Amino acid sequence: MKHPQISFATAAGSSFGGAGEGSPCRANEDWVGALPDAVVVLDGAGVPEGVDTGCVHGAAWYAAELGQRAVRRLGAHPELGLADTLAAAIADLAADHRLTCDLGHPGTPSATVAMVRFRDSEVDYLVLSDATVLLDDGHRVEAVCDQRNHAISPELSESSRRHVPGRPDHEQALRHSITVVREHRNRPGGFWIASADPAAAHHAFTGSRPRSALRRVALLTDGVTRLVEMFGVAGWPDLLDIAEHIGPRALLEKVRTWENRDREAARWPRTKIHDDATAVLCLP
Repeated sequence: MKHPQISFATAAGSSFGGAGEGSPCRANEDWVGALPDAVVVLDGAGVPEGVDTGCVHGAAWYAAELGQRAVRRLGAHPELGLADTLAAAIADLAADHRLTCDLGHPGTPSATVAMVRFRDSEVDYLVLSDATVLLDDGHRVEAVCDQRNHAISPELSESSRRHVPGRPDHEQALRHSITVVREHRNRPGGFWIASADPAAAHHAFTGSRPRSALRRVALLTDGVTRLVEMFGVAGWPDLLDIAEHIGPRALLEKVRTWENRDREAARWPRTKIHDDATAVLCLP
């Protein structure tokens, strides 16, 4: 089987309380891993320092551990569907994780997931929570996005974003939003995300496309999709063009450029000035 060409870039953002970009003490909560015929991207759902999660590890650790297990299972069990693969990886990590941490805690670490696997004639994809997979057939770009978490309580999301990061009013609003969102996590009528319950994997958006019909495929965390969904300075085809002709790193640089034009989060309210950002381009 012909293997796709895969390239990617990832970078840490800033903390909830600061405008500075990632530093050695700020872990990147995004994670990306690849096999010759598959890619897995995770975005750990971080929380401000001091918010209890019942876990001694944190979002960056969780994303990396789950990602490694998902990649290993993709390689060892290519016959499994992507949702089953993710469910098995979640269960495997939970079995180890519960030895040290309280997995029943409502804030136990979690992560959004995007997965793509290339087979001889098909390309399979999975999206769970607010990651995005772009499928370009040469005529139109389909964006597979899971926005169910944004529909929980729009007023809470707006409240936590309209205050300048790092100030007390922002922190108070953000903590209230986190508390409410946790009440809707991995529940019917709420939203689904990889955490301690393997069943969440079966609520992911999944599908397949003929491989011969696809020209380009991309996997993006929401730190990159800001260019389209928040800043409105690009469309989905633009992101693919930049990634293909300049490289995925150029997408991250473009995000940082626009973030730096609004370092007080006045024009584009957001919980972090710089978010963790990951972009993967696959040429089938």
